[in-house]
Amino acid sequence: MFKPSFLHILLTNAVLALTSIPASHAVEGMFTPDQLPEIAEDLRAKGLKMKPSQISDLVGFPMGAVVSLGGCTASFVSPQGLVVTNHHCAYGSIQYNSTEEKNYLEEGFLADNFEAELPAAPGSRIYVTVELTDVTDMVTGDLSSNLFGKDRFSAIDTNRKRVVAECEQDEGHRCRVASFYGGLQYKLVKQLEIKDVRLTYAPIGSIGKYGGDIDNWQWPRHTGDFAFYRAYVSPEGKSADYNKKNVPYQPQYHLKVSAEGLDDGDFVMVAGYPGNTSRYTRLAQVRNTFDWQYSTWQTLLDNWIQAIEAASKPGSDARIKYASRLAGLNNLNKNLSGQIEGARRVDLIERRAKREEDLNAWIAANAPNTGYAEAIEKLDVLSAETATATRSNYWYNNATRPQLLGIAQRLYRLSHERMKPNSERESSYQERNMDRMKQGMTAIDRRYEATVDKAEWMVFLKGYMTQLPGERVSALDDALGLQDSMSDDALSAKLDNYYSATQLDELDTRLSLMEATPTELEAKADPFIRLAVALYDHELAIEAASKDRAGHRAALQPKYMKAIIAWQKDQGLTAYPDANSTLRVTYGNVLGGSPRDGMRYDPFTTLEGITEKDTGEDPFNSPRSQIDLIKAKKYGSYELESIKSVPVNFLTDLDSTGGNSGSATLNARGELVGLLFDGTIESVNSDWDFDPRTTRSIHVDSRYMLWVMEKVDKADALLREMNIVNSRNHPIN
Repeated sequence: MFKPSFLHILLTNAVLALTSIPASHAVEGMFTPDQLPEIAEDLRAKGLKMKPSQISDLVGFPMGAVVSLGGCTASFVSPQGLVVTNHHCAYGSIQYNSTEEKNYLEEGFLADNFEAELPAAPGSRIYVTVELTDVTDMVTGDLSSNLFGKDRFSAIDTNRKRVVAECEQDEGHRCRVASFYGGLQYKLVKQLEIKDVRLTYAPIGSIGKYGGDIDNWQWPRHTGDFAFYRAYVSPEGKSADYNKKNVPYQPQYHLKVSAEGLDDGDFVMVAGYPGNTSRYTRLAQVRNTFDWQYSTWQTLLDNWIQAIEAASKPGSDARIKYASRLAGLNNLNKNLSGQIEGARRVDLIERRAKREEDLNAWIAANAPNTGYAEAIEKLDVLSAETATATRSNYWYNNATRPQLLGIAQRLYRLSHERMKPNSERESSYQERNMDRMKQGMTAIDRRYEATVDKAEWMVFLKGYMTQLPGERVSALDDALGLQDSMSDDALSAKLDNYYSATQLDELDTRLSLMEATPTELEAKADPFIRLAVALYDHELAIEAASKDRAGHRAALQPKYMKAIIAWQKDQGLTAYPDANSTLRVTYGNVLGGSPRDGMRYDPFTTLEGITEKDTGEDPFNSPRSQIDLIKAKKYGSYELESIKSVPVNFLTDLDSTGGNSGSATLNARGELVGLLFDGTIESVNSDWDFDPRTTRSIHVDSRYMLWVMEKVDKADALLREMNIVNSRNHPIN
């Protein structure tokens, strides 16, 4: 996400800048904390009741309560380490703990006490940001302007690893060096790494996923997309692996939860860790993405989803194991449809081409001797090369997706990396990541079924084998014995030999092989390991080419971004960095909309909307106890008078993207009024291009969360633990 100062992005040819606008208009972009003082005037004008400087403090209130889950966002909501996030962000942990006998995906889960809380899926983390430091000089300050390609990539990579290693001497912390503005700036993000994460509460699946894939990316929405984790540390308060002796973490700050909530037009802001956006991507890659990549992906996704469903019966242990993957694939498939339609609707390719023409014209007239034009010309050549590489590697990358092959490849690569000094290893294979690798090796036990994995591999290989000879990889063809005339039955029989002869489906085997040498692995008869060995040189060649392109990009992209920043400044505008999974703040208003002619989106949905949709069948099968409460109008203290009901979900004009899921939605006083969990189908294209008319974010309302907890699930202990506030002085419980 990105948002401007008292500026708003003009939807003209320059879709990446901000400009002054009236406070009632949508604001594009997501601000880094250090940008917030620049937009203090607009924040106050829109309705912020706190001091703008207060929300720029990463370790103060309320930002200090907002944490990353490493892909989603969450927030502390009690002094005892209770963390709230989206149901779909906790879905992997709910799935990991589910069996046919105890299917928490369907039944929900509520721990009666601390002892009853369940360990989250292996590898689950809560990251508390404690420091953000500009380290640009340490990363690129001494690099020669004549250093290009793989050499430049290696130099930057070495410098980043050195900075991270020094930072992580502070035990219990996880550090990374994040790139801003395409490598023009680098910042060190230091985070407390909480390793003992436990599942505390998840509502019944037919509340947490109400509407399922049918309603995904749609409005109106009635989804109770919330769940709770708890963070644990050692008795001494240090980061520690799971241990029964560990105690709940005591955060310095936690959010108050509002039972009053919001109304139409109210100020709202979101703090979170948005993933990635592409608003500065050059035209060649935009064309490749929308003219080829997304549509190709959709065809594969359709077949992939069908294969999983055909190989795993609903309710079976196999389906439970693949529930999280299916949800992700369906989400991606629908997202791609929205991306493609959104690009067509706003003429994205034509607009991006026009924007680049305007930038080139400005450079020629105002900055001809800066080297911008030459850098951009080379960057465009590089962008075209990247697009070509993406196409040429696409089917090979899919054909090598099977989970056990991936494990074999990681083990064989690890065996080689372990021969090097730790500082010279690839980042993923350094000692700091060995615990993560072990946890990944463990987690597969609840996410792998041979019959389903084989069904997936059949889909990938059949797609791969339809490609022309020049688009195939001889190392893979030779190792698998693939032939153009091979029947499905013959291919299936060949794959059966892999699954029947492997031992990588055994946890002890996987863990023991983490200590193996290359020679020891090369002597193994396991078919997946033998295939990994056969593909190793080709994998290294792909990686080397990618690093070479990245090194050239690292030299050229900063000059391009300097041109963008100078061009925008010349027009009185402020450029902002693409999202990169670092803490950002975005703000705006509760707002409905009209994304297309004749279509109206109201800002709130209600409890009654649940009953109108309910069919008694998944995904519209609300629990009977909930339906009875709604029909009896048992609203408690959570009714919003303007809609005469309890609000379930609400819309805002906030700019958001993946990674913002679970982000704290805050009112003007910094109180939690909801969780951001989705966007409308018309909004998904905003990763590339912001449209204030159509961009809307969807949030689950804190009043619905509290209503479900109190009335449906009787989560009284958690309600007492949280600091629930209501300025109307209504009774809470």
